[in-house]
This record gives sequence, structure tokens and C-alpha cells, in this order.
Amino acid sequence: MDISLGDRTIRCLTISLVFLGCFLSPLPTHAQDPREIIDRVDRIMRGESSIARFTMDIRTENWDRSLTLRAWSLGTEHALIRIETPRKEAGTATLRAGQEVWNYLPRVDRTIKVPSSMMMGSWMGSHFTNDDLVKESRLVDDYEIEIAFEGERDGVEVWEFLLVPLPEAPVVWGKIRYEVRKADFMPIWARYYDESDEIMRTMTFSEFRLMGSRLVPTVMTMEPADKPGETTVVRYHELDFDVDLDEDYFSLRNLRRQR
Repeated sequence: MDISLGDRTIRCLTISLVFLGCFLSPLPTHAQDPREIIDRVDRIMRGESSIARFTMDIRTENWDRSLTLRAWSLGTEHALIRIETPRKEAGTATLRAGQEVWNYLPRVDRTIKVPSSMMMGSWMGSHFTNDDLVKESRLVDDYEIEIAFEGERDGVEVWEFLLVPLPEAPVVWGKIRYEVRKADFMPIWARYYDESDEIMRTMTFSEFRLMGSRLVPTVMTMEPADKPGETTVVRYHELDFDVDLDEDYFSLRNLRRQR
């Protein structure tokens, strides 16, 4: 389902701030259980509640595009994201509330429910999918996890994990390889493979810094393997955690608000 928006195509805008998150109590330095480590890293990308402002710069073979967005999240079940710029798309928004996802298009004053079948579609023409951004389930719930490498790379002590989907897991990847920095559990890169063991894309994490008193990667870059030179770069500029939000905030009425 493609939704025309001016002279651009927007595909099923959905998000629950997969890129955001907070640190819980640190794992003991001697912890080596791969599931515990990945769970810790996965939680970096989540939060009990958060508000963020970020940009998304998309580069393809034929065009470049830049968006500024503001987003709110509450746990894993509630999220709202609204475009601020460019001006002609300002107010376009998506809401996730429980199992339902809705888009609002202010130029035609229309609210559209998004079917689950569209979750693997491109998000805003980027190289991220809707599923990347919704992230309904956790990696430890869907994958068998083992340490494939442990040691030094480029002068940094790291773990490399191999994640293979469980038989009944609702995932599309044949496997994921994930490198994590030992010193602070920061993700470095994730590589996604299809069922034929062909690499499909790579996401890298960078510019680690404190935001809201928590260390997070503030830049994420997605590169598709089959489109050399194309990238989508997400940069966080504001990020607040443990904000005062409740489920009532994530309503269809609030979805339609312009600010």
C-alpha cells in the first residue's frame, strides 16, 4: 500500500523508537552469557518512556531527502512520531497503540490504519523497514544466540554474536551478526543475512555520547548490500528519558494534532 504525499511516496510510517533506550543496572563484568549481553544491548534501544528529536538523511541513486522528526514512546506498545520538516510534510504522523498502527496525512485530513502485512515495507523511502522501527519483539525472544568471536579488533575488545532465528519466530532474517564493545556494551555494527546466507544490509552505530544522563549511540547508518553508495543516516539531537507520559497520550485525537 503506497500513500501519495505531494510528489513523494510515503510507505506506512510506524515507529516505536527502536533507536532509543536506556541502561538498566549494569551486568557484572564477568558476565559472559550471550543472551544476557544481547538483552542488555537490546535494552539500549528501548526505554520505559522517552521523547526525541532527530533527523533522517536518505541518499539513493536518484534523490536525496532529509526529514526532521519528533517522537514519543511509552514501553514497547505505544509510540507517536510526527514530521516537523520539510514544511509540505509537516504534521504527517504515525501512531502505535497496542497492536494497531495508524497514519495521519494532514494535507488530505485523512487517518489510515496500517495493516501488519506492510511492516516489511520501506519507511519513508529510507533503507529502514517499518519492522525495524516498530520492533515489537526482543532479540532474545526470537533468536538463538551464541558468541562467535571474543577478543580485540582495531584495538578494541569486542564480542561478535551470531543470532539464528527460532523455528517459529516471526522474523525475516536468516541470521544476524552483531558486534558489541565490551567496555560499555555499545553496539558497533549489525549485519543482516537472508536465508541463503547472503548479506542484505549493514547497520553501524557511532558518535556515542551522553544524552539524558545515559550513554547511547546517537548516529545510526543503514547501508543496503545491493545498492552501493545508498545510505540512510539517523542522527539524534535531543533525547529525554523517563518522561511523564501515559497511555492516553497515544490516541487518534493526539495523532491528528499539528504540534
